[in-house]
Amino acid sequence: MATDTGSPRTKAGRKGKVPRLDKDIYEAELLRLQEQLVEMQTWIKETDHRLVVIFEGRDAAGKGGAIKRVTEYLSPRQAQIVALPTPTERQKTQWYFQRYVEHLPAAGEIRLFDRSWYNRGGVERVMGYCTPEQHRRFLQQCPVFERMLMDDGIILRKYWFSVSDDEQQRRFASRLEDPMRRWKLSPTDLESLTRWEDYSRAKDEMFVHTDIPEARWNVVASDDKRSARVNMIAHLLASISYEKVELPTLSMPDRPGSTGYQRTDRDLQLPVPDHAAEVAATAGKPVRRRTREDMS
Repeated sequence: MATDTGSPRTKAGRKGKVPRLDKDIYEAELLRLQEQLVEMQTWIKETDHRLVVIFEGRDAAGKGGAIKRVTEYLSPRQAQIVALPTPTERQKTQWYFQRYVEHLPAAGEIRLFDRSWYNRGGVERVMGYCTPEQHRRFLQQCPVFERMLMDDGIILRKYWFSVSDDEQQRRFASRLEDPMRRWKLSPTDLESLTRWEDYSRAKDEMFVHTDIPEARWNVVASDDKRSARVNMIAHLLASISYEKVELPTLSMPDRPGSTGYQRTDRDLQLPVPDHAAEVAATAGKPVRRRTREDMS
């Protein structure tokens, strides 16, 4: 069974930060892997496969950043992120897995779950958002549900992003101070700092029941986000036996001659104010003024 590599504080004191992967190495390898992700997506589309990738882990473990790098160059028509809000009162009365089923991929599609049905095994269990009976039923039904997906041909990959408590606390503090990322924090997120061991016990119990041979939990050490991203993407690519699809050769056509079309009078159009020119002027930089041709 997979184990959590995110360690609590040791008796020796707080742990130091994990060294970061060199930026140049990271960016070069990430781009190489992203090129392969595009090839994999093309293969999935052309062969009508279906792929589900689950991203789970503690708050601030780096799931969102990894998903962003996976999807950066993929087609949003085929590769879509599923990040569901709190269930409605009606959804709370449905079979637990029901609202996730409608987001599963059709032929040629990829779905990346930014948190998933495993909410019930983690935050719902720890915070008391589900009853003990509902949690017990989830642990019983989840392996059955996932085997049903795979029996129907869906490729399922599950990743657990593991972060140490020291690093999680650093990331929370950084978000509190950054107005651009403050939205990432909620009272529930902050309360997780005081319930570290409760989340650890819930995660361990969840792994006992759901780390099945057909759908293993792949644990990603994520104290260094750069390493976590390339490690996760490299593993995903290596775990799927995709092949390079030869695409038809495309060429730019010759532009045909004019047929007498005349553009609409610019005075009839409502242009967006040139804020960029104002910013550049304020900064003392040369400004390239727009022409009527720029506004076509």
